[in-house]
Amino acid sequence: MRSFSDRVRHAVLFELIGLAIFTPGAALLFDQPMSHMGVIGIVSATAATIWNFVFNLAFDRTMLRLRGSVQKTMAIRVLHTGLFEAGLIVILIPFIAWYLGISLLTALLLDISVVAFYLVYAFVFNIAYDRAFPIETAPLPRASA
Repeated sequence: MRSFSDRVRHAVLFELIGLAIFTPGAALLFDQPMSHMGVIGIVSATAATIWNFVFNLAFDRTMLRLRGSVQKTMAIRVLHTGLFEAGLIVILIPFIAWYLGISLLTALLLDISVVAFYLVYAFVFNIAYDRAFPIETAPLPRASA
C-alpha cells in the first residue's frame, strides 16, 4: 500500500504534468491563448477537487439516511458517477463559456474533450508512476517442506 507522502507526490505530479500537457495542447486545439487555457485548467482542477469532496460527502450521507449503509451496488455506482459528472458540468460549463467568451454548447464540447484527454492521461500517468515509483512489498515467507 502506498504511504501518505507517496499519495501526495502522486497527486501533485498528476496535476502539474497534466496541466503542462493540457494547457499548450488545448490552446492549440481550441485556438485560445495559453494563459486562458491555463486558467481553465487550474480552475477546473480546483473545482473538480472541491466538488469531489462535497459531492461524495453528501452522497454518502444520503445513502446512510436512505439505505442505512454506504455500500454501493453497481447501479448505485453508475448513478454516483453520472450525478458527479453532471454536477461538474453544471459548475464548469458556465464559467468556461463566460471566461472564454464562447457559447454554452462550445464550452460543453471543450469540456468533453478535456474529459477524454484526462481519461487517457490518467491511464498512462498511473502506469508510468507505478513503474517510476514501485510499491515496495515485503518478501513472502518461505514455505517449509
